Amino acid sequence: MQAIVSPQETPLTEPRVERQATVSAPVRNIAVDAYRGLVMLLMMGEVLEFASVYRAYPDSLFWHILAYNQTHVEWAGMGLHDMIQPSFTFLVGVALPYSIASRIRKGQSFGKQLAHTMWRSLLLVWLGIFLRSTHSAQTNFTFEDTLTQIGLGFTFAFLLAYCKPKWQWTAIGILLFGYWLAWALYPAPGADFNYAAVGVPPDWHHNFTGFASHWNKNSNLGQAVDVWFLNLFPRASRFMYNGGGYLTLSFIPTLGTMLLGLRAGEWFRSSAPKIPVKKFLIAGALLVAAGLILHFTGVCPIVKRIWTPSWTLFSGGICFWFLAVFSWIIDVKHYRRWAFPLAVVGVNSIAAYLLVHLWQDFIIDNLHINLGHRIFGLLGAGLQPLVLGVFVMLVYWLILYWMYRRSIFLRV
Repeated sequence: MQAIVSPQETPLTEPRVERQATVSAPVRNIAVDAYRGLVMLLMMGEVLEFASVYRAYPDSLFWHILAYNQTHVEWAGMGLHDMIQPSFTFLVGVALPYSIASRIRKGQSFGKQLAHTMWRSLLLVWLGIFLRSTHSAQTNFTFEDTLTQIGLGFTFAFLLAYCKPKWQWTAIGILLFGYWLAWALYPAPGADFNYAAVGVPPDWHHNFTGFASHWNKNSNLGQAVDVWFLNLFPRASRFMYNGGGYLTLSFIPTLGTMLLGLRAGEWFRSSAPKIPVKKFLIAGALLVAAGLILHFTGVCPIVKRIWTPSWTLFSGGICFWFLAVFSWIIDVKHYRRWAFPLAVVGVNSIAAYLLVHLWQDFIIDNLHINLGHRIFGLLGAGLQPLVLGVFVMLVYWLILYWMYRRSIFLRV
């Protein structure tokens, strides 16, 4: 990971500043930066604790909706919070053609690009493990978080970026169908399966029946692979299951999400200066429809936690829709001023990620030390977590704005 300080290159235009694009500093795609900024703010926004506020006001539909969309669904389905990881992954794919074009302009050979990509993949995996280990007595070797999942698939996405579009679509199809087939052929849990032994409580009513039971929690192919794979690493105790049902093997369909983003990025570049909003909308509709058909026919349920192929299609379609909306507002209608606060976060997504995982407790402690506790309860005890969260979010943004003003950007 490196901090890039580049006073000569500003990634996006501030509200009252106009800059001319040059060959050496191409204009950034502000719609992509704003979308990425929204994704990071949704992740950072966990500190607002809508669920805690809802518990204080259980009869409020408003807080119920906000709380639902700030938590992950138990198993099948989707809330807004479930779109954070697929959106971040999708946008990695969108940025890839731009990154490759930039390196080609600088005269980098394919071999040098590949070496850098492999190093970046390893660094992402290491960073993900590091962040998961910050509160552990020893290294916590786990590979299901956002950064490690992207790292495991990133080199493959880079190689496929050099292939023709038909081969990229073919790769997506083979990945998803092959992954689905492997799970479908793995024995489904029987009626006497001991779910309690893999952390599924008896009152948990989200498991499927029939053919869809191949995708039940901690009784599937990915669980079996993790019981073997994760126990190859040193651990305080033997790995038995992941409490949330998350899996290492999910990096395979996650790569499919990245490749969908790759196609979107290449559509951006090939359509320039036009914006392919219609293409994004159509692709989104087809993908969402395909995911829903697979889910409701029982062929493959939509489950984000294990990143089923139908989830790749469904969430990928929604990512296309998000991208279409941001592109239409910002690039077609030219309403850009409102996007500046989002883009400040979006251009420094790794810094935002690290702020949340490494500095949140430090910021909260210092807010309490320097401002006391009473100020956060001025609107009542029920809203106290929200008020504290607003202060923390403001600190996050001001730090990122300070970095933006000084053109300090963390790159992996």
